[in-house]
Amino acid sequence: MRKLSFALIAAATLAAGAAQAESATYAFDPAHTFATFEIRHFGTSTNRGRFDKTEGSVQLDRADKSGKVDLTIDMASINTGFPPFTKHLRSADLFDTDKYPTAKFTADKFSFNDDKVSEVSGNLTLMGKTNPVTLKATNFNCYQSPMLKREVCGGDFEATLDRTAYGINYGIQWGFPKDVHLVIQVEAVKQ
Repeated sequence: MRKLSFALIAAATLAAGAAQAESATYAFDPAHTFATFEIRHFGTSTNRGRFDKTEGSVQLDRADKSGKVDLTIDMASINTGFPPFTKHLRSADLFDTDKYPTAKFTADKFSFNDDKVSEVSGNLTLMGKTNPVTLKATNFNCYQSPMLKREVCGGDFEATLDRTAYGINYGIQWGFPKDVHLVIQVEAVKQ
């Protein structure tokens, strides 16, 4: 009986170790990770911008279907391709990047479709305010990078945000929409 109990404990310990071995940490690749936004302009064209600097990591366990995200966005790295618009977005009218230099997305709730991430739910802190956000994966994939010789996982993750929930009210009185389409393009390298 003792031998059987010991064998069961050893098997359980090995199984737990194997499950933990499935979990891995991935660092965001700054050359392939950007946050972008889109907002309609008077119901005609769409204004777009991209934040060029991000950093952080993802812990991903595809076997356990779980994970954690810690993403920091450098708000002053915003780039619209039109310097006067970029400067206005950095001003106190909008993102106030001198006062709020970073935005942060943290998450610990992952949803999967088979072995692929389909949603990530967490909190976005922007301009000193934190609200829940669910990012839906429009595609997700992992591959063995021929250049890095390591696994890379990533995709495009998107959500629609009410910017007034973060105190970004500029232009509301003129009819600019509250809703902003956010896309976070991510590739992260297994460490």
